[in-house]
Amino acid sequence: MIRSPLLKRSISYRTISEISGPILIVKNIFDAAYGEIVEIETGFGEKRTGTVLETGEGYAIIQVFEGTRGLDIKTSSVRFLGETVKIPISNDVLGRIFDGKGKLIDGGPPIIADEYLDIHGSPINPSARAYPREFIETGISAIDGMNTLSRGQKLPLFTGSGLPHNLLAAQIVRQAKVLGKEESFAVVFAAIGVTTEEAMFFMSDFKEHGALERTTAFINLANAPAIERLLTPKLALTVAEYLAFRQDMHVLVIISDMLNYGEALREISAARNEVPGRRGYPGYLYTDLATNYERAGRIINRKGSITLMPIVTMPGDDITHPVIDLTGYITEGQIILSRALHRKGIYPPIDVLPSLSRLMKEAIGRGRTREDHRYVSDQAYYAYAEGIDNRGLAAVIGEEALSERDKLYLKFADRFEREFVNQGLYEDRSIEKTLDLLWNLISDLPESELKRIDPEIMRKYHPKYMLK
Repeated sequence: MIRSPLLKRSISYRTISEISGPILIVKNIFDAAYGEIVEIETGFGEKRTGTVLETGEGYAIIQVFEGTRGLDIKTSSVRFLGETVKIPISNDVLGRIFDGKGKLIDGGPPIIADEYLDIHGSPINPSARAYPREFIETGISAIDGMNTLSRGQKLPLFTGSGLPHNLLAAQIVRQAKVLGKEESFAVVFAAIGVTTEEAMFFMSDFKEHGALERTTAFINLANAPAIERLLTPKLALTVAEYLAFRQDMHVLVIISDMLNYGEALREISAARNEVPGRRGYPGYLYTDLATNYERAGRIINRKGSITLMPIVTMPGDDITHPVIDLTGYITEGQIILSRALHRKGIYPPIDVLPSLSRLMKEAIGRGRTREDHRYVSDQAYYAYAEGIDNRGLAAVIGEEALSERDKLYLKFADRFEREFVNQGLYEDRSIEKTLDLLWNLISDLPESELKRIDPEIMRKYHPKYMLK
């Protein structure tokens, strides 16, 4: 028999059989539901909140948000509330900052809710997906010019410890925009497992530079319970779904750092004594990540869209790490930050060669960016790859032993990094400026080397012809 929520709220269970880390197990409960909210009361009258992680015949496993320190099996009681985690939602969420549990922390008034939404949303049905084709301008040349972001795309950013991914995330939040006709655009930003200093940076940066007005931010601190790290991206994506599919807005979701999400998942899995998978992560890591990532996209006959940029730190710069590896499988490309470029003082240190946007070809060209975009980016990619190869060769045999052609490409690689990839922290480049920079760089190469550019496009955009 399933009890009504009102009846369930009136029943307190004193049948806690085990406490392990942030987990407690309640016996003799037969109608608990996955994701259900529970209230735990200590023998001293203190109340804590938790959520049901697993149910079975006569038991429920509960994750306590505030941790289990001080809980006593004999004197503590549990009430099942018959509801899941929900967030109050309306357009008032724009310009507001929440913690990782969905509680306002910006000192402003409470949200006047249009409705309360369950944060455990569903992935978009593949048959209902519309193909991402429209360009989002980030103002970052290495992204816009070489690895273009499309509305509805899932494009992760892989980084390493100590690299400026937080600075880059804040810059994208400030600068990202939809071009062309006037359309509503919003940003949902979620920081997972950040320090207080990092949280203050994001909050002050958004406020000082006017980005907060169109942004909803969720800040989960490193000292918060592990379960909060699992809630934070779900809260962010629930807000994004409301703005995109109820309010017809184009929403960019940036989540940093999904490695901390994976670590929290592993911690809770270990507390539940589950059989570990690769590197100790649970066997359902792929499914869990996909459940989050696949909530982003476009839906047929809906105006709004959710574009997702999850930021994932590579421990020891290891791109084969399970969270990074599986993120790459699920999403549509990757932007990779380079430690070598960072050491050179290049910002943002985006390594163009291994980076990839699988949906770029559909989002560029006439009517979207500019008709020459594909040609000039392909030519610049080839020239930069040649230059990097020649840089390695020069390290072995010396630059003076290179041919004149090889030296041209070597010079191109240096200029490409210094003038194109490198840009100011507050420099917002238009797509036209980005493409013009590429033309300026490849104009140093003989026209006979520009084999990836259509002759008609060459005559229209090459600086040599522009001057005539």
